Formats: sequence, C-alpha cells, structure tokens
Amino acid sequence: MATDARRIFHLSDIHFGLENNRALDWVKQEISEKRPDAVAITGDLTMRARHREFAAATSWINSLDAPVTVEVGNHDMPYFNPIERFFDPYRRFRGMSEKVEREIDLGCLAIIPLKTAVRAQPRLNWSKGWVTDAALEKCLRMIDNLPAGEKALVTVHHPLREVGTQGTALTKNGDKALRELAKRPVAAVLSGHVHDAFDILEDTVEGPVRMIGAGTLSKRTRSTPPSFNEIAWDGERLSVRVRNLEDVQTGDMQIDDVPENALPPRTPGEPVAPVRQIPRVDPPVH
Repeated sequence: MATDARRIFHLSDIHFGLENNRALDWVKQEISEKRPDAVAITGDLTMRARHREFAAATSWINSLDAPVTVEVGNHDMPYFNPIERFFDPYRRFRGMSEKVEREIDLGCLAIIPLKTAVRAQPRLNWSKGWVTDAALEKCLRMIDNLPAGEKALVTVHHPLREVGTQGTALTKNGDKALRELAKRPVAAVLSGHVHDAFDILEDTVEGPVRMIGAGTLSKRTRSTPPSFNEIAWDGERLSVRVRNLEDVQTGDMQIDDVPENALPPRTPGEPVAPVRQIPRVDPPVH
C-alpha cells in the first residue's frame, strides 16, 4: 500500500579518523533533500575510538535531518584505555547516547538493534562479532512485541553469516541468531564491517533470511567506491539501491559472498565486487 511506503538510508563504516569528507558531504545533502524516514548506521563510526574521532562523528551524526539509530562497531570500542573498554565501553557515545542501539518504529516497519561488538571474547581477535545470549534475547523480545503484521529490519555491525573456516568464524553464534530470526517477521538483517555492499539470501533450517550489507563512507575501501544503501519498502517488499560517488550500477557494487574480515582484498579468490578497484595497500592508520 502507498501509505506503507518507507525509505531508509543504510550507512556503515564511516571511520572518522580516516573519513571521506566528500562522501560525507554528499550523503548529508542526500538526506537533507530526500528526507528518508530513518537512517540506520551499522557501526564503525571511528577508526580507533579516539576522543577527537568521536567528537567529529557525534557532530556529523547529530546534524543529520532524520531519525537515526546507531550500532556499535568493533572499531568503536576503546583501543588504548582497557579500563574504559571493560567498565564503560559506551562512554564516548555520550554525545549521541539516545541514538545508540535505538529502536525506530515506522508503523509498518521497525528497525531493531542486535549488538555484535563485545568488549572481550575468548579468542585472540576481538574485532570479530559475537552474539551473546542476552543480546539475542533482547532483540527477539523487541521483535515479538511488534504489532501483528509489522516487519522488522534488524541492524547489526558484523554480518551474521558464518564463513566456515575453523577458528576464524566471522560472528560467533551468528548461525543461532539467523535461525531465531528466520522464525520471525524479519524483512532483512542490515550490517556493515566488510566495506563492500551485498544482498544475499541465507538459508537456515528454519527458513531463509535476507542479509543486506552496506559499503564504507571512509577512505578504507575494499574494491568499490564509497557508498551507502537506499532501501525502499513498499508495504510488502524491500528493494535496495547502492548509491555511490561514481554512479556504478548496484549489481557491480555488490559482492556475492561474505568475506571473513574487513580488510581490502589481497589475493585471488577473495570476495570482491566486479568493479575490482583493489587497493594495493591498506590506507595508513594515523
């Protein structure tokens, strides 16, 4: 139905500290002109969670003329202050605290958060995702409390799909989360982390779940230009258009698999979009 039409801008991996200011100015102008019903930012607002990076991220996000919900990414956890990381990991979000893991109810569609970035985990690489039982229960409870007929868009930072490599699973308990989400009225799971867009259908024993990933708005690109997803809901179906600075077609912006990390591709066979603008080296971290 026309009255159920909604538009959501899905941004991710802005990485203030290594941000692309041209891309940010463009996105802000698009939001001002197109007035989306909501903006979902799926994590990695900063490069190293420094105070100055959070100050820049807070200023930019608070200036957006739309309802905003923000997920926490692994780059947003304090890197250089272990006491703060363990005891007050969201302290640096205080300037936009009302937006963090915020549920946005759009009437026929609701944006529901699911936290995947944790302060610590029992493996060496803490940058990977982990869905705790508490986080999953909170997300499922919000979905179950939606009015009859209302669909959910679940926002995460890390894609929930397991990559199947021993010891380097992308998101611990991601498969469990996907099975539970498949039982519920979930239109899609929105994520970031891998820096290239995708739109895939993941099969589970409980049924399929659509997974939609956004690219990056930073200089830390993989194989495609800076981009964001413009998601349209017509009351029954979602459509996704990948918007980018170089007017590349959506299909050419999307990878067909989920890589196991968010580094630029380096070797043949790594999932990259057809544009294949593979950087020779990762941009330096200052």
